[in-house]
Amino acid sequence: MSELNVSFEFFPPKTDAMQKKLWSSVEKLAPLQPDFVSVTYGAGGSTRKRTHETVTRIVKETSLPVAAHLTCVAAEKSEIDDVLKDYWAAGVKHIVALRGDPPGGAGDPYTPHPGGYANGAELAGGARKIAPFEISVGCYPEKHPDSPSLAADMDMLKRKIDNGATRAITQFFYDNTAYLRFLERVRKEGIDIPIVPGIMPVTSFAGLRKMADICGTTIPGRLIKLFQNLDDDPATRQLIAATVAAEQCLDLAEEGVKHFHFYTLNRDEMAFALCHMLGVRPKSIPGAKASAA
Repeated sequence: MSELNVSFEFFPPKTDAMQKKLWSSVEKLAPLQPDFVSVTYGAGGSTRKRTHETVTRIVKETSLPVAAHLTCVAAEKSEIDDVLKDYWAAGVKHIVALRGDPPGGAGDPYTPHPGGYANGAELAGGARKIAPFEISVGCYPEKHPDSPSLAADMDMLKRKIDNGATRAITQFFYDNTAYLRFLERVRKEGIDIPIVPGIMPVTSFAGLRKMADICGTTIPGRLIKLFQNLDDDPATRQLIAATVAAEQCLDLAEEGVKHFHFYTLNRDEMAFALCHMLGVRPKSIPGAKASAA
């Protein structure tokens, strides 16, 4: 198997214990030399301060390339532009530009801020005007739940690219054929940027089903059967989750996928194991200073 690239997504911690776990995970995953690590931005911009603190700490204390998530929700353009300027000044050169979830969370109706950026495409364009950021955006193998059609979804992706996006990261999925069909449609449209699969191993299956319903993600019947009657058996559930995720990644690698983006949920164990199975092994990082403190 040829050499693969990986990236990891984290979320900003709320407590000291969560902070310690995050930095332990950063320390464990850093030697894999990811292309980048990203830090999410909560619904309605609810984690703005914590996201900024986490991103800037990664920049200061590690040699990892870091990407800051940024959304359009509940903010004036001038506010978002100020955040972008602060990131650039802090040494953050990569933005994940997203529409974002409403303040009530995913599933609530979305209304653009009257003085803000309306969507991820506009945000990407705004970021590009502020500074020459590297810009990643989201995409949806099974269609964004708010999009009227697959064609409209594709048009939005094209707008994001026209406005400066150089990479698209997919919503999580469990049906690899959905990703491969989407990739085929994208290439037929003349879109040639990397379409990086977002991999989210199952932690809570009940929670996953709820999130999948909101996001329009299909859960294959085989997966439902595998996790039946395991609500009170976390050890078995974790083993099955690892097996399912490994099968998904190895199958995608056989199909020619060269970059995997792991939604870590601030845990390193599963992401590290999956990378190991894919042949991505620890390497020394000169100057790395990440600590679990």
